[in-house]
Amino acid sequence: MSVISVFVASPEGGNGRNVVANGIAAVLATAYKTLIYRPATDPGERFTSVLLNTVGSAISAKQATATSTAAVRADQTLARGDVARGYHTFCDATQPEACVLVGRDASPVADPEAAVMDARFAADTQSVVMLAVCTLNRDAVQLRATVNAYQALYRRAGVHLAGVFVTGCEPAKEASSEEALQDIGVPVWTIPPMDCQTSQEAADSLPVFLSKAPTRDVLTACTKKRDLPVTPFFFQNDLIARARRQHRTIVIPESLEPRMLRACDYLIERDVADILFVGEREQILAAGSELGLEHLEMAKFDSLDDERLLVPMVNELVRLRAKKGMTPEKARAALKDPTYFGTMLVQLDLADGLVSGSVNSTANTVRPALQVIKTAPGASIVSGAFLMCLPTHVAVFADCAITPNPTAEQLADIAIQSAQTARSFGIDPRVGMLSYSTLGSGQGPDVELVEEATRLVGEKAPDLQVVGPIQFDAAWSPEVAATKAKGNPVAGHVNVFVFPNLSAGNIGYKAVQRSSGAVAIGPVLQGLRRPVNDLSRGATVPDIINTIALTAVVAQDNPHSLGE
Repeated sequence: MSVISVFVASPEGGNGRNVVANGIAAVLATAYKTLIYRPATDPGERFTSVLLNTVGSAISAKQATATSTAAVRADQTLARGDVARGYHTFCDATQPEACVLVGRDASPVADPEAAVMDARFAADTQSVVMLAVCTLNRDAVQLRATVNAYQALYRRAGVHLAGVFVTGCEPAKEASSEEALQDIGVPVWTIPPMDCQTSQEAADSLPVFLSKAPTRDVLTACTKKRDLPVTPFFFQNDLIARARRQHRTIVIPESLEPRMLRACDYLIERDVADILFVGEREQILAAGSELGLEHLEMAKFDSLDDERLLVPMVNELVRLRAKKGMTPEKARAALKDPTYFGTMLVQLDLADGLVSGSVNSTANTVRPALQVIKTAPGASIVSGAFLMCLPTHVAVFADCAITPNPTAEQLADIAIQSAQTARSFGIDPRVGMLSYSTLGSGQGPDVELVEEATRLVGEKAPDLQVVGPIQFDAAWSPEVAATKAKGNPVAGHVNVFVFPNLSAGNIGYKAVQRSSGAVAIGPVLQGLRRPVNDLSRGATVPDIINTIALTAVVAQDNPHSLGE
């Protein structure tokens, strides 16, 4: 989603904020197709319609609003999901080039979390923030203290402050306000007191706004290139949106498991992927009906007893595994297993990928894939990576699922595979080869293995940014890296963490997931010729939704995809 997103926030949410939102919307509309989006409003508010009129949009205020302020107060996590999901859907449906998001309005209901939630909404929509601060009841010292507080809030949220509008600013206060904010590092504009509640007032205020905040300066501040945050809410909804844009067919062998059915119903309803269930159509639909699901009938269904499929499957399986003693009788016996049957659907190009593991073990999911689909050209190993959705960015952790004690060569391949996974999801990979030693600070066979693996990565992928051996703290923290790995350009900025063995990787991802609240998506099985992904048997419905969408996105880049 490459939309210029500008979030207008304010401690007051009144007339001054409205003048700024209207002015920014008008400025952006001179250069881009611009729309308005409101994360949360109160019933009966009318300013959204005013802004839509300013940008010449015919959509309704209801279409441009995600939720209500009461709903935000009731459940912040649910509201963040509604806003992020709503924004992706809104942008996909309306295709704006720029969008002005406006924070919450002034309200008689005090909400101490209002500013925090506006900052989170800005992060979840990858918006830069324009802050409007009123000086009708603030002097210059109070103005600076207010801006400082909001700057600190935005740093914690990972969002960028793009500019400050000092509103309600009488001529006598202009000089002192500008002096108070002269060193904050972003543009500052002063705007005199004006009403801006109606379309007429918005039109009347615009010439004054433009005289104080020139179009070119505002456009420059709004469109300056920045590293934008990737929050869990943004990433998950972007994943769904990416999967929806290029449909892929995903096989679901565990077709009677309630969590799988709920997840598939959600994805079918939103037209995210084509679902292919292994099993009997009527039995699956009956199970869905008992759960109150209404969209499963739009899926595809392949019976385990369908001879039109079994004959080519048996022939292919015998061909692939003849040297292992595979016979037609043994092939038919193997194909009674829904996971094996589903894997053959992928092998025969009848599906793009497979997701299993909510009931079956990892071994039961991976074994058929290794026997039938096999590894990708050049891959010496299959590994499992997790996409760790942290508060402001996404990192890759590997191997957390497959190989207990990799050799140096295998560890190098895991690093290169994980870097490619990162690229598939828009992450510029910076790889850290983890150890208890940082760049020679410790000795021993385990350190030597990681040293050799790091050397091999450099040989096999010379353009890949990699550092190792390195301790987690030096890989993660620029401050620690400045001491432990001084001068190394990758240390302190690692986003692909390669653990030395499965115990470390599995413990590491679960420790981060459970202690920090990070969303762990995966494991992504790396190194297979076609995308097959495993679930934890403790996977929740959102986990399954994410994994199916992830599989569909990975399939988009696969040369064997049905959509190619």
